[in-house]
This record gives sequence, C-alpha cells and structure tokens, in this order.
Amino acid sequence: MLIPFILEKAISLYADKEAVVCGEKRFTYREFYERVAGLSCFLYSQGIRQGDRIAILHQNSHEFLEAYYAVASLGAILNPLNFRLSAKELAVILNDSGAKIILSASRFSGTVKELKGRDSGLQKVLWTGSDKKTGTFESFDYEEAIKHKYDSMPPAPGLSDEETAHLYYTSGTTGKPKGVMLSHKNVCTHALAAIAELHLTDKDRWIHAAPLFHLADAWATFAITWVGGKHVLVPDFSPAEVLKLIEKEKITITNMIPTMLNMLVNTKEAESTDFSSLRVILSGGAPIAPEVVRRIMNAFGCDYIQTYGMTETSPYLTVSVLKENLRQLPEEKQFVYKARTGRPFLGVLLKVVRDDGTEVEPNDKEVGEIIVKGDIVTCGYWNRPEETAAAIRNGWLYTGDMAVVDNEGYVNIVDRKKDMIITGGENVYSVEVENVLYSHPAVLETMVIGVPDQKWGEAVKAAVVLKDGQTATEDELIKYCREHIAAYKTPKSIDFMKDLPRTGSGKLYKKALKDFYASHKK
Repeated sequence: MLIPFILEKAISLYADKEAVVCGEKRFTYREFYERVAGLSCFLYSQGIRQGDRIAILHQNSHEFLEAYYAVASLGAILNPLNFRLSAKELAVILNDSGAKIILSASRFSGTVKELKGRDSGLQKVLWTGSDKKTGTFESFDYEEAIKHKYDSMPPAPGLSDEETAHLYYTSGTTGKPKGVMLSHKNVCTHALAAIAELHLTDKDRWIHAAPLFHLADAWATFAITWVGGKHVLVPDFSPAEVLKLIEKEKITITNMIPTMLNMLVNTKEAESTDFSSLRVILSGGAPIAPEVVRRIMNAFGCDYIQTYGMTETSPYLTVSVLKENLRQLPEEKQFVYKARTGRPFLGVLLKVVRDDGTEVEPNDKEVGEIIVKGDIVTCGYWNRPEETAAAIRNGWLYTGDMAVVDNEGYVNIVDRKKDMIITGGENVYSVEVENVLYSHPAVLETMVIGVPDQKWGEAVKAAVVLKDGQTATEDELIKYCREHIAAYKTPKSIDFMKDLPRTGSGKLYKKALKDFYASHKK
C-alpha cells in the first residue's frame, strides 16, 4: 500500500469535512488535496522524480502536512530536518541525503543563507512566509508555486510500497548522523496498526504540538488522515497556546514528549482549561516517571497510554494499553501497567533476549536487550550497509534498549545499552558532545552522561579534566559547545575533576560516573 492511497481514501469519504486547522487557516479535505496536488505538480515541473530527495526545514504547519503527501505522490523521498540543528550540522545531513531542493520557512532564512557557504549540495529553495531575502539559491514562493489547481497528482509509474518514502536522520554512535529509511509499507502499516490500537475514528481531533520533523508526532499525519480526523497545528510549543487550542478545537487525542506534558500540567492555565473533549493522552519520545504519569492523568482527567518506539520502527514498538484481563484489576494495579513501557505494538514482534539470543525469563527481573521485527521496521540506514548489518541480524532489529518483561508480556526499559541521552525528547549521543569538548585546547579528558532532570527528563552533564597549566570556566565551555553543536546537545552543567573513574584496564568508566551522580544526587 502507498502513502497517496491514504489521502485518496479520506477524499472519497470526507471531501467536505474540515481536515486542517493552522492558525487562522482552515481547509477541508478537498482543499487540502488540491494544495497537495499543486505542490506535487510544482515539484514535478522542477524535475523531481521517483527516488529524488526533498528536504524540509519548517515548524509545524499545514505546509509540512502537504509536503508529506506531495513528495510521496511522486515516489520521491522527504527528508525532514531538525530546525534546532546548526547550519554546519544540517549541511552534513543534506550532503549525505543528496537533496537538491529544500522547502523552508522564511524564519530559517539565516540558516539557509549560511548553508550556501557549506558543502550542502542544495540548489533551490521553496519558501513559505514573507521574508525570503537570502539571494543565495534559486528561490520560489510556496503559494505562487501551488496556486494552479489540479484534479490529480503527476504520474509515478511502477512505484512499489517497498521503496523509501522518508529519510529521518539520527545521530550515530560515533556522532555522525545516519539516515533511517522508512518505506511506504512501513508508514502505512504503522498507521493502520495505530488506528486499531488507539481506536481512531473521524471523530478524533489531533493537535500537532510535538515537532513534525520527529516521529513522536509525524506518524499521526497518516493515521488521522486515514480515518478522516482533524489536524490542528501549533508552530511552536507554548503551554498556554496548546491548552487554549485543546479547549477551543475540542482535541480528543494527541502524543507529546514527557517534558511537554510536565510543562502543561504545571502551567497555571491548566487549572481553568476545559479538558472534557480529551479521551486519551499519549506520552512518548523519552522516559517518564510514574509520578509524572499520575499528575498527567489527574490534570487531564482522561485515559493515558505510554508509548515506546524508535525512528527505525515508524515509531511505535510498545503501548501501555491494557489487555482485557488486566482491566479487571483494581485501579491502582491497572495504573502500574499503564505507567510501564508497555506491551508489543500491533505491527511488531518483540523479544527481550540475552547476549546469546535466547529469551530472558518473563519474571520482571532478568534484563535483556529488546529486539523486534515486522513491517514497521526499517530496511536499514541510507548508504550505511555496515551499520545496517550491525543493527539488523537475521531479520531482527537490535534496539540497544535493555528491559525486563513480565508474564503478561509487558516490558519495562531499565537502561540503554548505548550511552544515548534523551533530553526533552531529543536524542543526544555522548560521544558527539565529548568530541567537541576534546577539541577545546584546555580539555584533557571528558565524559558526558545524562542525569535526571525534572524539566527535561535527562540533562546533558559533562565531567572535565583540564590540562596542566590550563584554565577554563563552566560558562566558557558551555558557550564553546553551543558554537559547534545544537543547543539541546550542549551540556547544561559541567563539573571539573582531578581524575575520571577508570576500569582495571585503564579505560574511562562511564557507569561509575553515573553511579557517583546518582548517589550524590547532583
């Protein structure tokens, strides 16, 4: 099944139903389809064909939704970009993906201008918004480009559902970004599974509060459209604005990262907001403490589902939806299951295994690695056959996440095998941050870890040993990092030490450092 089928299905049943709300703009499914067709035809006129890559640098907007469908209709590949990244980081991604055209909001014109001086490979920019004075690439105005109305999309002959539709970049273990390829089959299978698991219907109204460049939210582009639901978009996360829209647009369901949910329940406007339209809140993209779950359920007065997933899996791998026999338990025992990582998602087979590949005992005690397979799992990484082979073995994707599993089949993640930090829903690899710190002339040794943080879930923290005779302040090193990497990757705090913990063989011992901060609660 192909992604364009989803929109065609919605048009066949819900053409005159309101589909998208974005600020003051409101579009029916028919109007939305016409805009998608206009964008598709424009891209076709610019020589975009099957397999070509189109990048998008944009806040949440109706244009983002339109791009997801228009690019797929051509058999081309959409490359959503994290707008928090620096121009240097974006240039590496663009060069790797080979995108020649970027769809960008005018608010990022400074970043796009800076890309001109870097080896990005970009040739053309399709601008939304009013300020487009960059003079750097061949430029087009979005509304002008799509203004011609079309009854159908350009042809995409011979398109298979196994072909890549999306290219999401995540940091590799070496700090180098790698592109996760998601096919039409991955996206469509996940959407259908989500519809079944979450009981989505044309009554549902979804607010896109988490960023659309991230799969914590982007998957709803397809599932909500398939059932004829309504998309409500906010360009940037503002607790007060989100709360206002939940009440005004009578939102029924959404997914947010724990940081966002925690901010919402602690915003004073939450006390006076009418949440009666909400039927369920989903949390995903980062770990969440049970006490935070309890606050969310109390504040919103609706059901709660915890989710766990990866970019590589479209994204959901588990949901904390209760099996029927668990619904007979007392409320407090039900809560224990709701606050766990969850049971396997409908579109995936999941195991928790030992190092030898055998499954751990389902006793909620023995720890193993989560491995998965199914039609929602990526076929691999863009131009990275070795990393693909390392991650996918005998048809199973090795997630690197360590978990326990109980006799009901519910898993709970206890640690991450790799030293990945999840801060505010964003993945940060410690090696990338360490490499920047090591490039500072005063730094001798460093280790970067994640420490618990009430606001961000985890905060990036660095421990640094300075070279003899060298000096540096915490503010100086933080500023230095911010100049080289995205702000969310930059350490929130830096401690200076005489020595870093080591193993018996002399290697730096990161677990000991984590244990030290855990015991001292710093």
